[in-house]
Amino acid sequence: MLIATQIAAGRLDDRLLQAALQRLDGARFLGWVDEGDAADIAVADGPSARAALEGWEGVDAVVQPHRHRRKRLLVADMDSTIIGQECIDELAEYAGIKPEIAAITERAMHGELDFAAALRERVALLKGLDAAVIPRCITERIRPNPGAATLVRTMRLHGGETILVSGGFTAFVAPIAEAVGFERFVANELTVLDGKLTGTVEGRIVDATVKRDTLVEARERQGLEPEMTIAIGDGANDIAMIEEAGLGVAFRAKPALAAVADARLDHHGLDALLWAADVRRRHWVEG
Repeated sequence: MLIATQIAAGRLDDRLLQAALQRLDGARFLGWVDEGDAADIAVADGPSARAALEGWEGVDAVVQPHRHRRKRLLVADMDSTIIGQECIDELAEYAGIKPEIAAITERAMHGELDFAAALRERVALLKGLDAAVIPRCITERIRPNPGAATLVRTMRLHGGETILVSGGFTAFVAPIAEAVGFERFVANELTVLDGKLTGTVEGRIVDATVKRDTLVEARERQGLEPEMTIAIGDGANDIAMIEEAGLGVAFRAKPALAAVADARLDHHGLDALLWAADVRRRHWVEG
C-alpha cells in the first residue's frame, strides 16, 4: 500500500482533505498523524498522487510505501539544506568577493558546472584569507534551517543513524554537525598555512559520487534495505544520493534535483518529514 502524507501545519482541515481525496481516484482517508497538521491518505499510484498533491500553496505531500516509513538512516546535505546559507559564499563576504563566488556556486548547484572544478575555482579565490574569520562567519552568518535539529535528534532517539555529508568544509561542517545533532559527517578540508587559506583543498573532493557512496556504505554496514534510508538535499550535487535513497527528498530545491526526487518539501521545515515517518509531534525531540 502507498501512503500519501498531506502536510499543512496548523491549517489542514476537512476542506483540504476532501479536495485531496477528490483529486485522487480510489483514495481513502486513513487518519490523522497530528490533527490539523498532517494526515495519511491511501493511494493506488505514486506518480499520479504526487502530480495531484504537489504544488498546492502552503501544502507539502510525501508519497511512499507504507512499509519502512520510519527510516533507519538519514544522509543530509548541509548548505541550503540543513543550514539556510552557502558557507563558501558567506566566507567570501569577508574577502570582499561574495558576488563573484556566489555566481559560481549558483551555477554549480543548478548542474551547469562540474562541481569539483567549481569548488577548486572558488577556493582559489579565497587564497590569503585569514582562517580566523571562519568561526566568526559561523557565529555571525550561519543558521540552521527550521526543524533541522528536531528531525535529526528525533531520528536518533528512534534508532536511526544520521550523517551530514557536505561539499563544504570541515571547519564549518564539524561545529554545525555537533550543534544540530548528527553522529558523524563527511566534508572537504581547507588547507591552511601560517593561519591563512592557501587556496587549495586537501585530499579528495566530496562530490556527488562521494555523497552517494557514503549512503551506500552506511546502508550496507547496517544491513538495511534501500527503503529504510532517506536522503535530503537541494542541488544538482545531491542527485546521485537522492536517487539512491529509499526516500529522496528535495528541500526547497533547484529544478534539476526536484525533478528526480521522490518528494519535495517546499513549504515546511525539515521536521515535517517526521509526520511522513508517522512520528507524532508529542514524540519529537525539539531542537
